Amino acid sequence: MRFRTKLLITSLAIVIIPMILALGAYLAVGRYLVHEQNIDNGRVVDYGMVSDPGGTFSEMTDQLVKEILVTMLVDPFVLENEEYLSEIDQKIASKYAYIIVKKGYSIYYVADPEMAQEVIYELPGFGTDIKGVYFTSSKHLVRQMDFYFSDGDEGSLYIISGIRTGLTTSLVVYMAIAIILILLVTSILLTTWIGRSFFRPIDELNIAMQHIKDGNFDYMLPTDVKEKGEIGAMYRNYEDMRLRLKESADEKIDRERQNKELISNISHDLKTPITAIKGYSQGLLEGVADSPEKQMKYIKIINNKANDMNNLINELTLYSSIDNNRIPYNFVKINVAEYFGDCIEEIGADLESKSVKLNYSNLTTPDTQIVADPEQIKRVINNVVNNSVKYLDRDDGSGQIDIRILDEVDSIRIELEDNGKGIAQKDIPNIFDRFYRTDASRNSKQGGSGIGLSIVKKIIEDHGGYIWATSHEGEGTCMHFVLRKYIEFSSGAETVTVDNENL
Repeated sequence: MRFRTKLLITSLAIVIIPMILALGAYLAVGRYLVHEQNIDNGRVVDYGMVSDPGGTFSEMTDQLVKEILVTMLVDPFVLENEEYLSEIDQKIASKYAYIIVKKGYSIYYVADPEMAQEVIYELPGFGTDIKGVYFTSSKHLVRQMDFYFSDGDEGSLYIISGIRTGLTTSLVVYMAIAIILILLVTSILLTTWIGRSFFRPIDELNIAMQHIKDGNFDYMLPTDVKEKGEIGAMYRNYEDMRLRLKESADEKIDRERQNKELISNISHDLKTPITAIKGYSQGLLEGVADSPEKQMKYIKIINNKANDMNNLINELTLYSSIDNNRIPYNFVKINVAEYFGDCIEEIGADLESKSVKLNYSNLTTPDTQIVADPEQIKRVINNVVNNSVKYLDRDDGSGQIDIRILDEVDSIRIELEDNGKGIAQKDIPNIFDRFYRTDASRNSKQGGSGIGLSIVKKIIEDHGGYIWATSHEGEGTCMHFVLRKYIEFSSGAETVTVDNENL
């Protein structure tokens, strides 16, 4: 519920609830007071007599006296008729009133002598000058009407209210107390409702924000909140903020861990070639290489180690570009047969020097083309091949790498397979993650920054392709990656070019 709606409901409740409760209190107090005066006749309470006994009684008796006078015009001695007097008694009983008729100084008629006992001795005699309604000393309301009996005796009809005038004072006192209690209860109810629906959620949000301030992103707000207004929106916004901050903090921790691991890997990778360069250069300086052939061998080793260091630096530079999503690409149309043929010549010469056999087959048509960055695709192939050579772990010269180019209608698939140690099945889904190493696929003795295959995956995906690996321990590993073809076809007189990469 929206907060504006709650304020509107509260404003209405401040008026309506006390009115309803006050009305209920008035009805209850009136019945209670009537019962306390022992005049409750079981009928519906006449609240006119309860709240204004003087005015209501005066109005009722004026009407009754007029009716009696009219009746006396027809029958002057009708007040001698006890049946008629009984009818009057029954008529005014609903107003908690009754009549007493006196003849001279004796009681001629009274319906309930016990009820009249308290007031009968306070009634004035015939011929008094009291006009209208008057009060007795016991605070009863009385209306007197004098007449003559048929035998000439003096008679008086007294209409008496059973409700004492003190009832009005009691009603005012009780109602004042009731209104104070009603306002107090209303205030408590509304304060509790507003507190539970507004102040309590705000306090919980304040506690939650304190946890955020202290770096605790795992603190969750109570899940029993069902608000749909501003408070509910604040709860949902807090939860979204908490999850994003937690994700950011986890990424930061993971990034710090990766950077530490990267530094450790770089230190290891640089230490090995530097140690070799230092050792062989020292050998040259000290004359250990005492023949031209030996000196040339030392120089070649130093050159190779320097190239390894240069490759590592290039890899780190590319890693930085990947991390910032700023790899520079130069996409051009490439003929698959010509491009991969040139790559194989370069790779073959290098593998031959390492006593690794290379097998190459291209099953695509001679005119097959792709749109790619030649330099980055060559980096992919070199990274995968170098990774395979590094972990062939064969000293008998039986290392072998097979490179196959397969035609898949609208794309080509490149497979690079080795006969190395292979990768455990549980590790295959993770080998493209940054800094991931396994004893089977990335033996720590071989070094490696652990980012080579993650770079490969990034480049292939940026070309609109995808890459995966299959492997069997002890048999070897095969890397598969797919690139879409560049297709050009004619439609009537118009030539249409389709670049699958951008589809």
